[in-house]
Amino acid sequence: MKFARPLLLVSLLLQLPVAAQEIGTLTLVEGPLRVIRGTTVLQCKEGVRLRTGDILESSDSGFAQLEFTGGAIVALGGSTRVLVVSHAGPRTAAKSPAELVLLSGWLKGQTGHSGDAFRYDSPLLAATTQNGSLLLHSTAEEADLFVESGSARFGEVSSDGNWHNPRIAQTEQFVSRYSGKNASVNPRPSQSFVDGMPHQFRDMLPSRVSRFTGKPPQPKRDHEVSYAEIQPWLTIAPALRRGFVRRFEPRLQDPAFRKTLEAHLREHPEWGPVVHPELYEPATAGNTAPKR
Repeated sequence: MKFARPLLLVSLLLQLPVAAQEIGTLTLVEGPLRVIRGTTVLQCKEGVRLRTGDILESSDSGFAQLEFTGGAIVALGGSTRVLVVSHAGPRTAAKSPAELVLLSGWLKGQTGHSGDAFRYDSPLLAATTQNGSLLLHSTAEEADLFVESGSARFGEVSSDGNWHNPRIAQTEQFVSRYSGKNASVNPRPSQSFVDGMPHQFRDMLPSRVSRFTGKPPQPKRDHEVSYAEIQPWLTIAPALRRGFVRRFEPRLQDPAFRKTLEAHLREHPEWGPVVHPELYEPATAGNTAPKR
């Protein structure tokens, strides 16, 4: 199986308008849960519908359960940040996996026999599974993957966001990778993984979506997102952050946002043509502006 096509999907879908179709429901929320939708930070509660492009952030001791129309159930532990990249529901023409990007924290993904394949990316490890359950933990220096049931195809994620060295992990196998190292496959999870795992992940995730019929509640608007709140996303691997310039460009109208972003321009050079378009104008007889 080749992995270039899914990454192309990431690029295309991240550039879709934020007002995308509703693709799932928040069916359990413990503690505050923030969602960055478009350029706005929202406070969300149970029953709120999910959309492609949503960035979810749980509180330190929080927990949330997401249920997608394709049948997948995903739980988020505390201090977890994920991006809903794409969704392969019944109306989706392409048979590409639905996808989440785990920037940091814990998630548990569970798919059933008749559900869609689901793909989980992180800065160091990524995996795709169908008819199975897996746990993924991500930090800046390490990523761990535990296949609770079924099997998962996983790969090491390079600094540009592409997959390398794809392999299969079977039930109860544990995959660990440190930054700058190759992934190792072990017959059981490490003790530190078991100790740090959210206690809610020890059991199967029962569906709660039937409790949320009718008109869904609306998330509460909090504020327009600041640069600091999205900086970790703007500096993630290039293949995983495409589309963010178009999405967050309206925030350049805020002087504070623009000033801070410009100070960190080297970390995300794709913003250069937007922040300093004069430096990227084609050279003409009367135009000798320098180019970056």
